[in-house]
Amino acid sequence: MNLRNIAIIAHVDHGKTTLVDKIIHACSVFRENQETGELLMDNNDLERERGITILSKNISVTYNDVKINVIDTPGHADFGGEVERVLKMADGVILLVDAFEGPMPQTRFVLGKALGLGLKPIVVINKVDKENCRPDEVHDKVFDLFFQLDATEEQLDFPTLYGSSKQGWFNTDLTPTDNINAVLDAIVKYVPEPKTEQGTLQMQITSLDYSSFLGRIAIGRVHRGTIREGQNIQLCLADGTTVKSKVKELYVFEGMGKKKVTEVNAGDICAVVGIEGFNIGDTIADFENPEALPRIAIDEPTMNMQFSINNSPFFGREGKFVTSRNLRDRLTKELEKNLALRVHDTDDADKFLVYGRGILHLSVLVETMRREGYELTVGQPQVIVKIIDGVKCEPYENLVVDVPEEVASRVVNLVTQRKGDLLVMESKGAMQHLEFEIPSRGLIGLRSQMLTATAGEAVMAHTFSEYKPWKGLIPGRNNGVLVAKQGGTTTGYSIDKLQDRGKFFVDPGEEVYTGQILAEHIKPGDLNVNAVEGKKLTNMRASGADAATNIAPKIQMSLEECMEYIQHDECIEVTPQSIRLRKILLDENERNKAAKAMKQEA
Repeated sequence: MNLRNIAIIAHVDHGKTTLVDKIIHACSVFRENQETGELLMDNNDLERERGITILSKNISVTYNDVKINVIDTPGHADFGGEVERVLKMADGVILLVDAFEGPMPQTRFVLGKALGLGLKPIVVINKVDKENCRPDEVHDKVFDLFFQLDATEEQLDFPTLYGSSKQGWFNTDLTPTDNINAVLDAIVKYVPEPKTEQGTLQMQITSLDYSSFLGRIAIGRVHRGTIREGQNIQLCLADGTTVKSKVKELYVFEGMGKKKVTEVNAGDICAVVGIEGFNIGDTIADFENPEALPRIAIDEPTMNMQFSINNSPFFGREGKFVTSRNLRDRLTKELEKNLALRVHDTDDADKFLVYGRGILHLSVLVETMRREGYELTVGQPQVIVKIIDGVKCEPYENLVVDVPEEVASRVVNLVTQRKGDLLVMESKGAMQHLEFEIPSRGLIGLRSQMLTATAGEAVMAHTFSEYKPWKGLIPGRNNGVLVAKQGGTTTGYSIDKLQDRGKFFVDPGEEVYTGQILAEHIKPGDLNVNAVEGKKLTNMRASGADAATNIAPKIQMSLEECMEYIQHDECIEVTPQSIRLRKILLDENERNKAAKAMKQEA
């Protein structure tokens, strides 16, 4: 049977999942009258809410008697681990590039990985229906990028398609057509068939699925030989040992679902049921003479955060899972499928250090746990420091910002305050394109300041570049916070009197506890305030009307914004219904003692 395996890679929001939708419709996976909706591949709630892909997924379509396995990948640098592992399943990649933005940092990152694996690229320049787009210029930029990434002669001779997946057309030039067959024809024509070696069975597990009645399911591509239902196999583990096992059931992908089969030949992607105790990267090999495939190398994490049990006065009110054992089990379970994550125990049994690729990577984990009914406390994100040749080094990132020309100077100012260096400054139509090199520490909390300074116009993207010597102190948050002096229910009367002291994160009538952060102070330095005091009722008639009606609404911050907001002595209490900011030490006297001790040490 004719077969092609292809992965779709691109920067965030350049249209990967929309293109997969169009491929699904073009190959009539659904009946004509079936209600399908949009962005079919982003099927969990978090992906739909944020409009981003987090987990890579695969589908299979048939076009002119050729079976095409399509793999949709995420675009954010934080989920780079997902991209690295699934590229092993593909023989070719479709590189999607926005006709206006051109190649962005993430385009460079994923393309570098694909070219390194020797995959055949097809370049698709998407969104040519946008105003002031520049497809020809972008095509030259893409060629330069291939050249910089040391592509081979064969890879440099890539086919290019133009079109708009939203409007549903692609062509080899800029003439609109009425279908996307050009993409499917290009896949069949340019992507090589999977190379099938003769020999014993080898299949590398590149991702896993879970079903409540089948247990864990191993997904991967058969590298060599044939895998059959009921076959005895050996599982080659990371430490070099092998475990005997048996294939219970086999499935191949068909459309959006799976189809049960009795055998799968080399080159196809399949799901195997019945194998226990496997991890991503392990090899399913022949029973008589098992040979392991080289393991997938995953980039190291660059950030860590402390996860601990919720120890605030409100613990256990909203969540089902609140103990450290629940937390440990959940984090261990996450490690199985989230390759770029690491979890380390600390001296305290209730606290765990979780290492990830960035704030988004960690916040998606926290948000998922919160929705499952967990309560936990997370600390300030820290970058991972390494000692290289006796020098203290920290991770640096490439930051790309596109802003309107009139506010470009504010952006440069903000980034240079955080120890960033400006490398490139050029104009793209009415926008200014800026590229910086900045320590990862400088990126924490930068997005909210950047959006404020540019009235929400800035488009930021960043990827990890390398470890370099430590850059020194980076200024944190300028303003202090207002901290609750005593617990209770906040009153409009108190908040009204405190409004000129800061901007509040709580509304009147909310329950608070001692040590909770209620507002941002207008000055540096923290202030302990009483927000639960009610109005004293006396027999005298009040001369003025109650002025508590004109309280400004509270500032609502998302989980990522909270993570970027907090300082080293603060943490976030995360429960299924609420996110609260608090001091680590709730008692005012203890905070003062700790501050004194720190001064003496310094």
